[in-house]
Amino acid sequence: MDQFLLYTSVFFASVSFILCLYACARVGKLLSSVKGLDWDTIATLTGDVGTIKKSIQTLNNRINGLNSPKLNDELLQYAIKQQSNVTNINKNGLGG
Repeated sequence: MDQFLLYTSVFFASVSFILCLYACARVGKLLSSVKGLDWDTIATLTGDVGTIKKSIQTLNNRINGLNSPKLNDELLQYAIKQQSNVTNINKNGLGG
């Protein structure tokens, strides 16, 4: 049983060490790829991404018909129709 625990702990330690080396390599690659960026460039890129996301959301809403004036008019007409169909059932004041 002791050998099993020893080999298991060595296995997990070696796997964690390999994963640590892999993570360090990825961080190093990221740092080397963004080495030439300054804060003004990052701010500009962030603003551009926000603008593109807003444009995509507007386009998706138009495609789905959520931003359509026709849909808004239909909803308004439906609400007016439903409101005019409501009648006061308790007109004589009795009930309870």
